[in-house]
Amino acid sequence: MHYGWWILALVLIGAELLAPGYFLIWIGFAAAALGIVTFLVPGISLLVQAVLFAVLALASCFVYWRFVRRVIDERSDRPLLNRRAEQFVGKRYKLETPIVGGRGKVRIGDSPWLAEGPDLPVGAEVEVVAVDGTTLKVRAAA
Repeated sequence: MHYGWWILALVLIGAELLAPGYFLIWIGFAAAALGIVTFLVPGISLLVQAVLFAVLALASCFVYWRFVRRVIDERSDRPLLNRRAEQFVGKRYKLETPIVGGRGKVRIGDSPWLAEGPDLPVGAEVEVVAVDGTTLKVRAAA
């Protein structure tokens, strides 16, 4: 039966390669570990294998969430890569459209961004103080 666990491990690890998220690979590692166990101890019943797989899968996912994920997140040389708007906090830009009724637009690079803050005229310099989704929270630059 150890071949079945090896096949499951390959399928899960392959699925992780197609849709990366650092989750399926850990369950794949659990299946591979069970493949080793069933190779070394061939008489294990299917029920024991299923329980052992569940325990190994939960343990490997716990190890990932508790330890490995922190290391991966800390090692990023560009932690704001997928949170583009957060890199604008603390920077100053000029208003492209006036802020009227609390809403206006700021041009950053070649993209207009929705800005919320106090009413200000076109061309006023604003500082980004926070981000809410794709909306920049701004105040008049001092």
